[in-house]
Amino acid sequence: MRTTVGIIGAGPAGLLLARLLHNAGIDSVVLEARDRAYVERRQRAGILEQGTVDVLRSAGAGERMDREGLRHDGIELRFARRRHRVDFPALTGGRSVMVYAQTEVCKDLIALQLEDGGPLLFEAEALAVEGVDGDSPRVRFRHQGSEDVLECEYVVGCDGFWGVSRRAVPAGLSRVFERTYPFGWLGILADVAPSHDELVYARHDRGFALLSMRSPSVSRLYLQVPEGTDAEDWADEEIWDELERRFETGDRWTLTRGPITSKSVTPMRSYVHEPMRHGRLFLAGDAAHIVPPTGAKGLNLAVGDVVTFARALTHQQETGSGELLDAYSETCLRRVWQAERFSYEMTTLLHRAPDATPFDDRIQLARLDRLTTSRAAETDLAEGYTGFPLG
Repeated sequence: MRTTVGIIGAGPAGLLLARLLHNAGIDSVVLEARDRAYVERRQRAGILEQGTVDVLRSAGAGERMDREGLRHDGIELRFARRRHRVDFPALTGGRSVMVYAQTEVCKDLIALQLEDGGPLLFEAEALAVEGVDGDSPRVRFRHQGSEDVLECEYVVGCDGFWGVSRRAVPAGLSRVFERTYPFGWLGILADVAPSHDELVYARHDRGFALLSMRSPSVSRLYLQVPEGTDAEDWADEEIWDELERRFETGDRWTLTRGPITSKSVTPMRSYVHEPMRHGRLFLAGDAAHIVPPTGAKGLNLAVGDVVTFARALTHQQETGSGELLDAYSETCLRRVWQAERFSYEMTTLLHRAPDATPFDDRIQLARLDRLTTSRAAETDLAEGYTGFPLG
């Protein structure tokens, strides 16, 4: 099998890249180790930055998002029983975010790819990426019980942290930067309407809490818990009681409870692999970087990567210049590190470390007070949350 771009991974990054290349007249093949049902149901991110929303629309994948997604023009910060709303459009010149689950983005992009795009092979496990130092890289993969080879001009690894792509970068050239946090998120899905019409980020002496949503009838909520916590150790009522404590305010706001349909614990880490390109192999998304979910940056960073690659390859095809492809890693990493910074700052602003001292607590409250009394500080948060420029 031969193509111009071999894409490993049919998450939102790989699928969007295939769509962008198709629209530019560049052929590709997408290899996905899992089956279609798994890809369309795995729960991941749900907040789309303004730039991501714009890209999906321009790629022809925005119709259902615009119909069913929830535009949000702000978030609420809670601390010391106080409430403060951050107004995104007023602070950023009109930008907002969209609540639209990754599962739905994948469904939309899969439907488009199967309708008029290039080959999309499910249950096609990439085994190795080879020959990236030369002009004809290839991906060895297993599909329908037998091994095959995909010959390409370029390979883009969108196969996540545990995929084979990053391992094709020689160890002597790789640099890794990471931080592991001593807490995680206990996340639940509940069949109950959200108790607030925008996301609520709460800092509490007992730990962080987040009120989010998947739809007008499904709530998504999170609690900071110690690293290594087992979700099954928390009874449903215990979760609701703790959420109620951490979201407590000085007014009459109340948290509405409902049946919990799933619960899990997400570890918290920051990770960056440099470089994001080696020869004709380009890393995108979690294959190259991971952020704690506090800043809602993971999916959006992956979109920025593939937009950068698609623009660079289109430029090369149209002009013969590889300048933008050569700059891929440097271009992406500027945005990656800004997103890492933003996510780190949001995480340390709102979570209470296990060894926090009274001084640390006062510094957190002072930082939050600054955000809620300084338009400059509030603007910086709003600009970061709604997204850094793509590409």
